[in-house]
Amino acid sequence: MRLGTVIGNVWATRKEDGLTGLKFLVVQFEMPDGSPVEAPIIAADQIGAGIGDKVMVTTGSAARFAVPEKDLPIDSVVVGIVDSIDVESR
Repeated sequence: MRLGTVIGNVWATRKEDGLTGLKFLVVQFEMPDGSPVEAPIIAADQIGAGIGDKVMVTTGSAARFAVPEKDLPIDSVVVGIVDSIDVESR
């Protein structure tokens, strides 16, 4: 899993049938200190994250299993909304 912040929404009126009903978010991956890493990605969301939320995102083939009743053509999905981050400083 990776940390990120939701920076936008994606609307697609035409898409693969299995994706109907899913919300799509633009997520910027970040280090725990908030510094951005890589380019933003699009992630499916079923838990209700919104712009500005810190989220946990799983990527790759594991993302398909976030919706167990469907075999979806997705490779990133929001799996949690982060309440706080506590990293020990060294």
